[in-house]
Amino acid sequence: MKTILFSLLGNQELTELLAEKMKAEIGECTIRKFPDGESYTRILSDVKDKCVIMVCTLHEPDEKLLPLYFLSHTAKSLGAMCTCLVAPYLAYMRQDKVFHKGEGVTSGFFGKLISGFADSITTIDPHLHRIHSLGEVYNIPNRVIHAADEISKYIKENIHNPVLIGPDSESEQWVSDVAKKAGVPFTVLQKVRHGDRDVEVSVPDVDKYKEATPVLVDDIISTARTMIETTEHLKSAGMKPAICIGIHAVFSGNAYQDLWDAYVEDIITCNTIPHQSNKIDLSDVIAKEVKELMHHI
Repeated sequence: MKTILFSLLGNQELTELLAEKMKAEIGECTIRKFPDGESYTRILSDVKDKCVIMVCTLHEPDEKLLPLYFLSHTAKSLGAMCTCLVAPYLAYMRQDKVFHKGEGVTSGFFGKLISGFADSITTIDPHLHRIHSLGEVYNIPNRVIHAADEISKYIKENIHNPVLIGPDSESEQWVSDVAKKAGVPFTVLQKVRHGDRDVEVSVPDVDKYKEATPVLVDDIISTARTMIETTEHLKSAGMKPAICIGIHAVFSGNAYQDLWDAYVEDIITCNTIPHQSNKIDLSDVIAKEVKELMHHI
């Protein structure tokens, strides 16, 4: 089956990388708004009997959803065999239960909506809280890609004498996995509570890591508050400025500049959300997983 990729707005660079690695063509389409704000979609390439891959990271998803919906249905109406969504960042994973009376479980609603027009979904490290697998909310074939291998590879090849730092005990499993893959040491900040408002934070074995490069790793950098607070503790402990690595460059508000203003040497993210901090390319693993998933549709 022939494959054709379509880039939704802002996803051109990743689409080009995927097309090259999948040896697939890039389709041409027009997506714009009418003067009254309604979405217009037109596919200019031949999609008949082809598998259509729609590349659309779902950061700030509300504006992207209708063009995506229309693109999928238009492709099907023109004879496409299937429409597969590649959403490196997947939105609406937060509200996975009713926290307050009157709320809806929007992660489930969103999953049902996308499952209604896409034949498969591929994403990277979705923020699964109480959901154990993506299949619980998406009733279409899906692939969840983990960025830990590529992050570990980047650390190993580009950072001198690194030590991974976890901000708290909850982060230990994630940080230890990346550290193990990179073959580097890790430590987790220790918090000792002396009272309701008196919490002492220390770096275990700090003397051992005084000459090391601290590396902070997280899945989503949104407000960056956790990373900023962690860098302050590292500074107080006499360690070097940190290198901050995140999978998803959400950076809400002034978070990116706020993080730069903290005690950091560099800020690095994966290319799941287009951003100037993108330095870790995940297109190889995405292309491989999408090709494998297409065989199950």
